[in-house]
Amino acid sequence: MIVISTPTGAIGSQVVQNLLDRNAPVRVIARNPDKLDPAVREAVEVVQGSLDDPDVVTKAFAGADAVFWLVPPDPKAASLEAAYVDFTRPAAAAFASQGVGRVVGVSALGRGTPVEKESGYVHWSLRTDDLIAATGVPYRALTMPSFMDNILRAVPSIRTEGVFTDCLPGDTRRPTCATRDIAAAAARLLLDDTWTGHGSVPVLGPEDLSFDDMAAVMTDVLGRPVRYQQVPAETIKARLLGYGMTEAMAQGRIDMMAAKENGLDSAEPRTPESSSPTTFRQWCEEVLRPAVS
Repeated sequence: MIVISTPTGAIGSQVVQNLLDRNAPVRVIARNPDKLDPAVREAVEVVQGSLDDPDVVTKAFAGADAVFWLVPPDPKAASLEAAYVDFTRPAAAAFASQGVGRVVGVSALGRGTPVEKESGYVHWSLRTDDLIAATGVPYRALTMPSFMDNILRAVPSIRTEGVFTDCLPGDTRRPTCATRDIAAAAARLLLDDTWTGHGSVPVLGPEDLSFDDMAAVMTDVLGRPVRYQQVPAETIKARLLGYGMTEAMAQGRIDMMAAKENGLDSAEPRTPESSSPTTFRQWCEEVLRPAVS
């Protein structure tokens, strides 16, 4: 039995589908099972409840050969430690008490870099990896840069104004990956019962791109001008606070982006194994263009 957290999320839903396509037995933890695709709901076992509820995760992990663990975003969290490490403590205890065979988690690049301690979300994601590894369960952390799919948040402004924004310089190239490739890597590891110990598996996408590079690809694929506009970090933070995000979570996002500007995502060497297949052009053709249209 393979247990999936966040089965309705951008990554978790694709992990579920990958496993079902391989006829694997799947159990999901869902706060609201009605949000599951009806076909998926018929094909999986559902444990209803929250991932930070000890009773829920203990029930869900009973007899589990493998678990996919992803900390869902919590814009209302009082601190980054609460959002990542404290949230995961009940699951970590259940990994040990229920004798889970192996765990695959979603994490980030940056361990051991000079900017790791000031990297906001990334620092506490890495501390969550440490918490899980300390239980003794075999663990693989999928370590990623920013996602191509984050561009989907800018679909309204791309459609109406031909622009997307962030606080990073437009000409700096960095790795970027598609969530479909993260899900595929997770499914492979969840189905493979031969690995042991603790480690990380980078998913870097096939190439490094700047936001200006991305704008040029989007312009070509969408057949309309698209440009990147850098805005001050203070503007991004004010926008996040306006959406209702707490001070701690808003500042954590800004700190992460500052660390990325200072090389957080560039420390991992690109190899054939870490270079996932989906190009940004392919992603634009298959995901962004339908969303914008």
